[in-house]
Amino acid sequence: MPQAEGKRNVSLRSRVILLTAVCVAGAVALASIGAFMVVSSNLNSQVAESLEITVKQAAGTLQSGQYRGLAPIGPTDLTFALLDESGMTTETNRSPIRLSTTEQDLVDSPPGTCSPQRTDTAATVLVMGCTYAPGKAVVAAQSLKPTQGVLQKLALVLVFVGIGGVLVAALAGTAVAQGGLRPVTRLRQATEHITATGDLRPIPVTGDDELALLTTSFNTMLGALAESQERQRRLVGDAGHELRTPLTSLRTNLELLLASEKPGAPKLSAEDRQEIYDDVQAQIAEMTTLIGDLVELAREDAPQAVHEPVDMVELVERALDRARRRAAGQQFLVSLQPWYLLGEAHALERAVLNLLDNAVKFTPADGVVRLEMKPVGDGTMLIEVADSGPGIAEADLPHVFERFYRSSEARTLPGSGLGLAIVAQAVERHGGRAYAGRAPEGGALMTLRLPGRPSPA
Repeated sequence: MPQAEGKRNVSLRSRVILLTAVCVAGAVALASIGAFMVVSSNLNSQVAESLEITVKQAAGTLQSGQYRGLAPIGPTDLTFALLDESGMTTETNRSPIRLSTTEQDLVDSPPGTCSPQRTDTAATVLVMGCTYAPGKAVVAAQSLKPTQGVLQKLALVLVFVGIGGVLVAALAGTAVAQGGLRPVTRLRQATEHITATGDLRPIPVTGDDELALLTTSFNTMLGALAESQERQRRLVGDAGHELRTPLTSLRTNLELLLASEKPGAPKLSAEDRQEIYDDVQAQIAEMTTLIGDLVELAREDAPQAVHEPVDMVELVERALDRARRRAAGQQFLVSLQPWYLLGEAHALERAVLNLLDNAVKFTPADGVVRLEMKPVGDGTMLIEVADSGPGIAEADLPHVFERFYRSSEARTLPGSGLGLAIVAQAVERHGGRAYAGRAPEGGALMTLRLPGRPSPA
């Protein structure tokens, strides 16, 4: 177990350095082995070819009768010997050649016959012979020690070169690890800084490689997190501001009721007491509505997977049934066309119901609320809700979908100022947009644009 933990605790930088060194060591080893084998083969071939040429030349010289014997010629590591039926006579003062059956059989071979080359491992020589007359042959031996010395020196050089290559690779791996992992180090430091301080400022991005893309993605995440925190702060701040007024009024009324019950305190009339009760009930209802809208808005803020098939005609009809039950005599003029999309039915129904409730609130009891749903030919459809009220002032149009925003005309009416904000948020989460304008009837016109298709998939 300790060994396994040690392996898991090896840092990424150490692994990069180790991997670089191992890869270079493997490449150097393969190159060194290949070079050694090629040089060894070439040197041995050259020695063999040189020996073959030398033996044949010597046999030709003796066969021509130009020389009766061989003088010590050639390099000091080359030995000649004459072989006849009685045995071998060394013609030089060099080391004697140990014959094999192959060379001994040459005396029985016709002139010009040569034996295959062989290596005398004990004497470290290469041996070959040729007949130059009946019963006579010449044998030559080439020492392999010089060649082996060269190969040993080459092997030593390759070993030192390999060690040097591995050291250079380790240094290069260290430099690459330090430079390449610098963005990762910045990311780690940034996460530690964010954990300690909550500071969500983006990290500087350098380069255009994968680590730079990782930093960019991290900055995108920081931006989304900062935006989420800002929304939470605004929601909490606005909610606190909106709750303060009904809570203060509720506290004042309750304190007034409690004070009137104390001995010696002036008593409240039945009318005043009923008025206070009505105010308390209205304030409690207002707070209940506000808290419900806050909960709904917080739920809408949460990211959710949107994959449910939604029939918008069926959804709008459900919202209409609920709005009609809440209406105070207003008439509804409805025109619907088929439309389908993938989304969250509850959120979309709440958005349509909020628009209808808003239209009912500003429409007189004998007025008309118009709802029209129609495709526009670009892969989207419009839901238009128009009321018969006074309309929206030009200065208020850009703000009606903001949280807790209430125009001067709406401040005297019940509501939390969150209904249209819930509408805009639900529609935007489904890839659409919400607009506010003036209807031809003179009242407000609220429009939702949503993507989808006119028929089910």
